[in-house]
Order: sequence, then structure tokens, then C-alpha cells
Amino acid sequence: MAENREAAGHGRLSVVRTDADGITVLGLGGEIDHQSVSGLTRALAPAEAPTGQRVVIDLSRVTFMDSSGVNALIAAFQAAEAAGGWLRLVVVRGAVLRTLQLVGLDTVIPFHATLEDALASRRPDSWTES
Repeated sequence: MAENREAAGHGRLSVVRTDADGITVLGLGGEIDHQSVSGLTRALAPAEAPTGQRVVIDLSRVTFMDSSGVNALIAAFQAAEAAGGWLRLVVVRGAVLRTLQLVGLDTVIPFHATLEDALASRRPDSWTES
């Protein structure tokens, strides 16, 4: 797995961007709220984002998320789908998982328990026959 790491701190939110075998991985830590969500939205929309970009957002170190974070994830998912790419989430924290389940995001965006599962997962619409 080739990695290019870029770290940025945004108040109570830290964002580490890693490129792994053509998949952008955003590792988040801390709290995602109206004061810190701009760090997430900037990381999700780099100027050089390719069409068909594949993104995994690792929320395993996020301790709190409000509706600002939920809205940012929905917008990122819609943008990825519109560009022919995909978005997956790693969600293991109880409170964050519960928040995302309450708004039904778990029925729209694929959730995974670990980063390894998210990177290894294949969506049925991306399968190709040999």
C-alpha cells in the first residue's frame, strides 16, 4: 500500500489524508461539529480530485458528530456517486454510529467495522467477470 500522508488540525478535528492503491483514505479524529466541519469538507474536495475517486472515511477516532458532519458525509457521498466513484465509512464508535443510524445513513453509505474491511470490500456494481 503506497501512502502519501497529509495531516491537518482543524480545532477539535484532526484529518490525515492517505492515498492507498488509488483509494483516498481520510482518517479523522476528535469532534465533527459546525466549528470543525470545514476541515472535513476541505479534505473531501481537493482541487485535483479525479473523476471516479474512491474514498474511505475512517471515523473510528471520532468521538462526537453533529448534523454538520452528517451533512458533509451526505454531500461527499452524492458527489462521489455523481462522479462515478464511491464512498465508504469506517464506523466503530458507539455514539457516532448511533447518530448515523438515527438519520438512516447506514442504509445509504456502506459502513465497515475496520479500515481493512472497507479497503477490501467490493460493491456488487463494481464486480467484473473474468
